[in-house]
Amino acid sequence: MNDLLHLVDWSRAQFALTAMYHWLFVPLTIGLSLIVAIMETIYYRTGDTAWKGITKFWMTLFGINFACGVATGLILEFEFGTNWSNYSWFVGDIFGAPLAIEGLFAFFMEATFVAVMFFGWNKVSRGFHLASTWLTVLGVTLSALWILVANAWMQSPVGMEFNPAEMRNVMTDFWAVALSPVAINKFFHTVFSAWTLAGVFVIGVSSWLLLKKRNEGAAVESVKVGSIVGLAGILLTLFTGHGSAVEVARVQPMKLAAMEGLYRGSVGQDLVGVGVLRPDGPVDEDGLAFSVDIPHGLSYLIYGKPDRFVPGIYDLIDGREITTDGDTVFTESYADKIAMGLKAQKALADYNAAAKANDEAAMATAAAEVKANFANFGYGYLPSPEAAIPPVGMSFYAFRIMVMAGGFLLLLFAVMTWWSFRRRQLLSNKIVCWIGMLSVVIVWVCSQAGWIVAEVGRQPWVIQNLMPTTAAISGIQSGSVELTFWIFAILFTCLLIAEISIMLRYISSASKKNIEQTV
Repeated sequence: MNDLLHLVDWSRAQFALTAMYHWLFVPLTIGLSLIVAIMETIYYRTGDTAWKGITKFWMTLFGINFACGVATGLILEFEFGTNWSNYSWFVGDIFGAPLAIEGLFAFFMEATFVAVMFFGWNKVSRGFHLASTWLTVLGVTLSALWILVANAWMQSPVGMEFNPAEMRNVMTDFWAVALSPVAINKFFHTVFSAWTLAGVFVIGVSSWLLLKKRNEGAAVESVKVGSIVGLAGILLTLFTGHGSAVEVARVQPMKLAAMEGLYRGSVGQDLVGVGVLRPDGPVDEDGLAFSVDIPHGLSYLIYGKPDRFVPGIYDLIDGREITTDGDTVFTESYADKIAMGLKAQKALADYNAAAKANDEAAMATAAAEVKANFANFGYGYLPSPEAAIPPVGMSFYAFRIMVMAGGFLLLLFAVMTWWSFRRRQLLSNKIVCWIGMLSVVIVWVCSQAGWIVAEVGRQPWVIQNLMPTTAAISGIQSGSVELTFWIFAILFTCLLIAEISIMLRYISSASKKNIEQTV
């Protein structure tokens, strides 16, 4: 058992490492492709060759980042087969479909047109080149769509049915998977946050140019585009973030409770604006040592009404709810769900035994029992109801880091947009330039914090309610996973250092020339 837990911990750590490094590159690729396309559109419409030089400058930075993102993404997909083979077998028919579409359609689409985008200057017409750039944006965005559809299905499994004869889930409704509310919200929230990150990146690099008083005209024009894209991105991110919170409350209420550090909910639940968790755990079912709350804020945020009940961690474990009339009612507790999960697993074993005996009547009875209890199949693997509680501290603080950083970025974009159009001279102020550069760090922290909330908050589930991490791993030695963890850690760190170094060298060398004349 200890080796199993050791294997689970190292497998999770390796996947988290790969995913977080990959996520350093992905949002910049998505957002910067759009900014490059907008800049080339300005060049196409105006015929001003200065914009061609500006476009090529940012396009090169996009290309460097794109290559690093592909490298980490390929490793991430291979890990499903090497470290999580039970998971891959259990849901391969469903999870593999969007990934196959991403690889066969979206990835090849962006790979084809990105070649024209980089090497087609002066070889194809301006219109065809512009179309290639926008098709690259479309390809990059579609890649994100199908990957996020697969991830959303893990958070809220729909459109499938368990086949006891094959011991796996099979897809019954592709469009239910592709167009689930969780998938739609996750896709738009991710893409808009990528616009935000890329906008800050453009502002940060441009701020360095302004600080060094190099290519100031190109820098100011870049700030205009980056600020507008970033402002649209952060506003839409806030809007879709609300939608995501509503979906989390619907399909992953335990994640919401962890994000709020909420152990016992109430009617008219307050929203924690700023808070500190008790270091030794909840006292009298209160997990917060200090907090500044928005009265009835969480109830209103989730339900649009201030008098609705929001369950806490212990409420969910106990199956406790409170009606709008103040009456306490009890539904399925986590202990009940564990019992139903065990019942489904036993019925599955009975089905296999009946199949070997060629007893069709017993097979039908067992299959019906599996179907009746399958919604809680994964709970049968949990040793206790408390095992379903995600890491509260990490979820709580990561969520607040994300929200506070998002508030800062909203202010940054509003100010930068106004100044770049109305008070251009203020952009050359040293303090403003330093804020612009430091914002690059803040936006990446914000992005990583959001990913942590999404993935850590759903633990211990690989597939919500159906498969915990302990049931999803491959039957390999924990030592081999530990070894590859450190190998990947070294390789990914070297890759990140190489990308940053190449980018900095390119920015430095390009800044010594007139970017607007690099045609």
